[in-house]
Amino acid sequence: MSDASTTTTSPSPASPRPVRQAATLIVLRDGAQGLETLLLRRAEKPNDQNSGASVFPGGLLDAHDRRLHAFCAGLDDASASARLGVAQGGLDYYAAAVRECFEESGLLFAQDAQHQLVNLSQLDAAQLAAMRAAAAAGTEALVSMCEERGWQLAMDRLAYFAHWLTPPGMPRRFDTRFFIAALPPGQSVQIDQVEIADHAWLRPLDAVDPARRLKLMNVQRRILQQLAQFATVDECLAHARGLQRIVLNMPRLATGPGGPRPINIDEPAYAEIGFVDPDGRGHARYALEAGLVLALSPRVLRVTAPSGEGPGAHSYYVGTPGGDAWALIDPQLADPAHAQALLAAAPGPVRWLLSTQRSIEAVVVQALRAQWPAAEHPALAHGQELVLGDVALRVLAPAGALESRGFLLVPDAMLFAGAARWSTSDLGAQVAWLAQSSGFVQPAH
Repeated sequence: MSDASTTTTSPSPASPRPVRQAATLIVLRDGAQGLETLLLRRAEKPNDQNSGASVFPGGLLDAHDRRLHAFCAGLDDASASARLGVAQGGLDYYAAAVRECFEESGLLFAQDAQHQLVNLSQLDAAQLAAMRAAAAAGTEALVSMCEERGWQLAMDRLAYFAHWLTPPGMPRRFDTRFFIAALPPGQSVQIDQVEIADHAWLRPLDAVDPARRLKLMNVQRRILQQLAQFATVDECLAHARGLQRIVLNMPRLATGPGGPRPINIDEPAYAEIGFVDPDGRGHARYALEAGLVLALSPRVLRVTAPSGEGPGAHSYYVGTPGGDAWALIDPQLADPAHAQALLAAAPGPVRWLLSTQRSIEAVVVQALRAQWPAAEHPALAHGQELVLGDVALRVLAPAGALESRGFLLVPDAMLFAGAARWSTSDLGAQVAWLAQSSGFVQPAH
């Protein structure tokens, strides 16, 4: 039997990873062929999963970022917090983004006493080198520069653009706010050659082109794909400033035919992965594979049947772990290989043979009773409950029409819905998840 046909089991729970707050500043400029963004290539480091990756300037919030509030122009903490949807401390993210950008790229978003953006090219090389050395040495450097030179950080130049959270299960997790800003005039990138090995200005589509062979993390790739829709810096900034609500993007880890990878919020498998593996242990699947036996929960096993070029209908085993009474919902036996996989996957004796359609074919019932002589194919009534050890399946029928019914697994608030279309009034508050005859598990509302 292939790997796709083996039962997926849940590993032991992983201990929760701490989530650290971070900020990133995406610097843009108008190039000869369109919008360009600054990418920094991280230095190669042992035991660093992001070693050599191309990233935007950014890093962790620091306790000293609160001291920069006194030097922030164009935005106060209340306004910044409201924009980011936090109770307080929103200005810390803006300050951290500016500070990290200066430390990593040498670009400084600051204004002088005349409210003009600071032109670092007017400083002599020794002054600029001293500033960069101070920034590299500690996070107090920017506070000292602002005090000594009368500068203020130009927070009104930054536009909040995206919010990403590292998936559960990753060794390090970051809750990161992404900002965008136009390259300040009179400034050029000066990397430190320590943390950052190189830099490049690239059109977003060029950056994600496989031919360029950049090492890009999922979040950078996705943001670059977003940026590619804008022709100019002004167009991108106008879009960002017009956003009324910025949705948190938290990918989830899953595995499949192409190996493990993060699954983004807009992919079909995303909701199911969150249900099956909320802690990010990595055993959920992002593809529907013929013959795959997947534990959706301790009480539910799903077996996927083949259909043409791709997987088709699902069969579900429902019961109490270790129990001696299980239900088999929508058995699919037309394909011999699937029938064999379905019978091999049985977690225990089957008591109830159930269908979300009118009935199960007599030949199928006969075949399954040969396997489980005590199996029953009962007549059903709306609201009836079938007891399976410590759990129960409740029969639900839209408008009482039993020819198209569902079975509600009460502990999981999951409805095995078949192919029927269920209205909100049919589902009510008792149903949180839909497990349909094909496709991934989805929220009911």
